[in-house]
Amino acid sequence: MTTATSVLMPRLLEAARKLEISVTEAQCATLLRYLEQLQKWNRTYNLTALRDVEKMLIQHLFDSMALILPLMKYLDTSQPVDTSRPLVDVGSGGGLPGVVMAILLPQWQVHCVDAVEKKMAFVRQMAGSLKLGNLHAHHARIETLPPFNAQVVVSRAFASLEDFAQWSGVHVADTGCLLAMKGRRPDDEIEALERNTAWSVDKVEPLNVPELDAQRCLVWMSRKESK
Repeated sequence: MTTATSVLMPRLLEAARKLEISVTEAQCATLLRYLEQLQKWNRTYNLTALRDVEKMLIQHLFDSMALILPLMKYLDTSQPVDTSRPLVDVGSGGGLPGVVMAILLPQWQVHCVDAVEKKMAFVRQMAGSLKLGNLHAHHARIETLPPFNAQVVVSRAFASLEDFAQWSGVHVADTGCLLAMKGRRPDDEIEALERNTAWSVDKVEPLNVPELDAQRCLVWMSRKESK
């Protein structure tokens, strides 16, 4: 364990406790190795605007971890539960939240999609170096890919809700959902989504991200005809 990892490990464990997610030491070590590699690659490939490891820990790792418990609750109550249907992360960048999902939800196949090749090259490298057989990277625009038939399609700081639904809705299974990670509650985007698409908002769920002094929420969406 590197010195940086040993310093960050207690904070990671405390964040997981606050988020009420059960993590193993091996999963925590993998999360920190991912963070270390993200920082290393970022010096050359500009994967994220953040440079400071402290900010990356909170604004990337903890922020993505905050998704896990709500997602697990949804997956546990979905009928039928079908792990053959993947989870898809659209506009994944350097694998946020997709890589975190693959580490903490090992029973699910996670597909990261981004139009920037170097970012998907990094995710592909992480799948190999972190031994994540359930992590897959696709260098493409989401609207050009054949349907994933996904249980959940997630986006984090990707696009407006309307654009997200228009581009990604075809990839959601009949019983699945779209899930957008947002900052403040996006009321204008919700209005545009429901006015202009076949999707509507089921709920907006507040998130409390450890050590982050900013608003975060999850916007859960389903097809209007499925209600």
